[in-house]
Amino acid sequence: MKIKKIVASLFAVGVMAAPLAHATDGYFSHGYGMKAKGMGGAGIALPQDSLAAATNPAGMVMVGDRIDLGIDWFKPTRGSDIVGNGAGLNGTYSGNGTNNFFIPEFGYNKMMNPDMSLGVSVYGNGGMNTDYTSSPFAAFGGTSPAGVNLEQLFIAPTWAMKLNSNNSIGVSLNLAYQSFEAKGLQPFAIMSSAPTLLTNNGKDSSTGYGLRLGWTGQVTPTVTLGATYQTKTKMGKLSKYAGLFAEQGGFDIPANYGVGIAAKLSDTTTVAADIEQIQYSGVPSVANSGANPGLLGANNGAGFGWRDMTVFKLGVSHQYDSGLVIRAGYNGGRQPIPETETFFNILAPGVVQDHLTLGATWTMPSKSELTLGYMHAFKKTINGVNSIPAGMGGGNANLNMYEDSLGIAYGWKM
Repeated sequence: MKIKKIVASLFAVGVMAAPLAHATDGYFSHGYGMKAKGMGGAGIALPQDSLAAATNPAGMVMVGDRIDLGIDWFKPTRGSDIVGNGAGLNGTYSGNGTNNFFIPEFGYNKMMNPDMSLGVSVYGNGGMNTDYTSSPFAAFGGTSPAGVNLEQLFIAPTWAMKLNSNNSIGVSLNLAYQSFEAKGLQPFAIMSSAPTLLTNNGKDSSTGYGLRLGWTGQVTPTVTLGATYQTKTKMGKLSKYAGLFAEQGGFDIPANYGVGIAAKLSDTTTVAADIEQIQYSGVPSVANSGANPGLLGANNGAGFGWRDMTVFKLGVSHQYDSGLVIRAGYNGGRQPIPETETFFNILAPGVVQDHLTLGATWTMPSKSELTLGYMHAFKKTINGVNSIPAGMGGGNANLNMYEDSLGIAYGWKM
């Protein structure tokens, strides 16, 4: 009953903590849990707190009894340039009408016996926000402000068990909530299967579910391996935007999977590395090309044209002294937007590729912990190639983005 009450409370607090937005690895976060965020997001083989289930549920049986509570201040800087257009769209546009976001994280884990744990992790899976106070589509009748806001939240009850002294498995039930709003997209009504369900309909939301499975195994006294797979999270329709997203408002959360390794270089230094694959191609509203002949909202309707993304994460953790751990990391992968798809992605310019991170944890005399994590995603510009249709004046949309985040978390060992 205590666990049920905690899950319900965290769900309520997490929903009330919205809005949130995060766009680093496409529209996924670069990492989950403040300790992992300080290591480039690496954590498949290195669980460090009760947010471990967001990366690999098998790790929860290794973190012990604890509660973690944190918040991440996230500041994306995004914009676009339209050049060579014959219909009056040329200009430089800032999508930063809203540019400060606060992303909560909560975790609870309880050892039921020495070999089994039950817990829950609550975290912002990702999101996307653009807020153009001056619409890039004004020449075609688009109103200002223009942009989109996507928010996603996961609540993940998790069971994990040690199979033996070296191997553990785990499973999370991913309960997902998302909300979405679009503004200023009136010029695209001619391309929509349901023009009244395209834009300026306020916030819509949907819920869904999926699973994440995981394994960790200590293969030598100093080396641990891990593997994880998250199914596609099937979401309900965003019916207010059935004229925008393919499949009449479909917007599932893509499947993803990864492998990781953690190696103790000494008693005080550990290096961890992950490789993650995000299958954006499995979600038609995200993956369908903007040049698709189908109308927006139709089963084969145009989308954002995102390709799958392979992400590399590398981090190091060093025990400086008995009360301080310092961390650093790198996260990178080819961004998901092709040069031919930049025009519609003015709304979702998730083009950053390279991230550097720093972090630290102070352990108090009471054994509670204070953790900081910082991330900088370097500016990336994608220049369009024949990205604006001739019927809209031709030319190209060029996208740019960079990001910073700074988070703090407090952990209690019970």
